[in-house]
Amino acid sequence: MRLGRSFKLLAVLLAFVLLVVVYVAQRTVQHNESEKPTVFVHLFEWAWPDIANECETFLGAHGYAAVQISPPHEHVVGDPWWTRYQPVSYRLESRGGTRAQFEDMVRRCNAAGVDIYADAVINHMSAISEGAGEGVGVAGSMYRRYEYPVPYEAGDFHYCGRYDDDMIRNYQDAWEVRNCELGGLNDLKTGEAAVQEKIAAYLADLLDTGVAGFRIDAAKHMEPADITAILDRLPGQPFIFQEVIDRGNEPIKGEEYTANGHVTELKYGMALSSAFSSGQLGGLESLGSADGWLPSELAVISVDNHDVQRGHAGGEGILTHKDWKTYELANIFMLAWPYGYPKVMSSYQFDDSDQGPPSIRPVGSDGACNREWVCEHRSPAIVAMVGFRNRTDGQPVTGWRQLGPSAIAFSRGDRGFVAINAGQVAVSASVPVGLAPGRYRNLLEGAVGADGSVQAELVVDREQNVLITLPPLSAIATDAGTADQHDE
Repeated sequence: MRLGRSFKLLAVLLAFVLLVVVYVAQRTVQHNESEKPTVFVHLFEWAWPDIANECETFLGAHGYAAVQISPPHEHVVGDPWWTRYQPVSYRLESRGGTRAQFEDMVRRCNAAGVDIYADAVINHMSAISEGAGEGVGVAGSMYRRYEYPVPYEAGDFHYCGRYDDDMIRNYQDAWEVRNCELGGLNDLKTGEAAVQEKIAAYLADLLDTGVAGFRIDAAKHMEPADITAILDRLPGQPFIFQEVIDRGNEPIKGEEYTANGHVTELKYGMALSSAFSSGQLGGLESLGSADGWLPSELAVISVDNHDVQRGHAGGEGILTHKDWKTYELANIFMLAWPYGYPKVMSSYQFDDSDQGPPSIRPVGSDGACNREWVCEHRSPAIVAMVGFRNRTDGQPVTGWRQLGPSAIAFSRGDRGFVAINAGQVAVSASVPVGLAPGRYRNLLEGAVGADGSVQAELVVDREQNVLITLPPLSAIATDAGTADQHDE
């Protein structure tokens, strides 16, 4: 009898433990789903072993969804950054590392919960003038004008025949943009089935290593239908975003490419840079909703990128890491504002716009970013806002307040609140918020601000108002996860 009771008690105890385990597992899944990664980073010119380490030691732990890497194919020899964008073959041997190192990076990043987006240069091969003889790629492959070891030969390339140098001159002519050479780069006939098959085989090889998606470089220079035909040859459904430089003043529009996937929205960085450089933030209330902008669910956005940093692709007036305080505030807004799929740029220092990457590794043995690399993605303010965006994903903008021409505040439903002062004068105000009454920690305390004096705590009263003080060039952000206590 006693033995029977013991078994019954043990069974009840085991059942209770099982229920607890199931409950905790469900709560964990719900927590993970509610904080799914929503931001990716471009580790520009980072080598494969360094990206692998960054995935394991930083990116996964801080909620980054993915890494855009530099082109992994064999390219021309040279120090400038743009040599990576001149393919010689589709071998996975590049300045980034060997094929073995590439495969190891993808495996390790995936294990850390971080996807890899490969920069796919498929519009063209390298530039080499007629009569220049042979060139040699970084992996030793020989090539000539219109002859590459993919293999490609003369019939696989466009010859537009309009000018002696065959290069694009009139960007108001869509046919010319898509059929003449971009800066002398040998332009592939991406409308031909044989060319499409070779490009698709290269992309499929990358997918086979575990790559999750692609940035399609120079997509504007290809017919949208050509890209569709290439993607239709791929297994699965990789994430796609296409580089379409659409500033609104040319015949080729980003919306032409949305059937293939996401598209870069260059106007976003232009608008943010203009607003924060001038200190006039009022127009940001409708950012992304104007006619001619891509829908949020198909737009890839950033404050800057590797091209515009160097004055290319509409880079005039764009904020970069060289304007750090204002640039940081613009990134804070980007990560707080629910438009598009945001990309954080991670750069290296340069004086010459052609300059290649530093010889020193991005992260030292002490785990800190080396000075020759900027590592914007490690900025405490940007890291805090990556978490903010993950935790407020899906929440609407509510309670927008203009606190003078240079300062704004708004909530993300009942989950978050942000206030930014891009001016040179301190701002104090009581503003309504969506957060429940209680005390909340400022995520940006000590991370941003002209003099480090940004308040550490926000107190939401019973009427759901909060008193904020913003020094010049500063910001405050908090979300429901930072609550110390709630007033019932």
